[in-house]
Amino acid sequence: MRSTLKPQIESQLQMESTSGYLNLNFAQELCQYGDDTVLKCFNCGTCSAICPLLGESFPRKMIRYIQIGAKDRLLNSAQELWRCLHCGLCTRTCPREADPGEVILTLKRFVLAGWRR
Repeated sequence: MRSTLKPQIESQLQMESTSGYLNLNFAQELCQYGDDTVLKCFNCGTCSAICPLLGESFPRKMIRYIQIGAKDRLLNSAQELWRCLHCGLCTRTCPREADPGEVILTLKRFVLAGWRR
């Protein structure tokens, strides 16, 4: 029974969502642009709490988009990436050492690489 479930799961790596498709391999695809620690994050919100961009769920929202493979949602809100001050507070306070600051830089590289094509 398990052998029949695996192909079904693999064939659903691209699942339709309300804003496009979810790509469950998105976190691995981003490794070529930099950071590979995003999957360490358990979405505790410490980075968002310490971030000087008060009232926002940044960078937590961006990290969550990567984790669930919401590439389209991330690209639709890519302009938010350039609001980051790169102060390092999120990275210094992350209890899982997920390095949110580097994740944001990785996302910037990813967006720019797509824009240049």
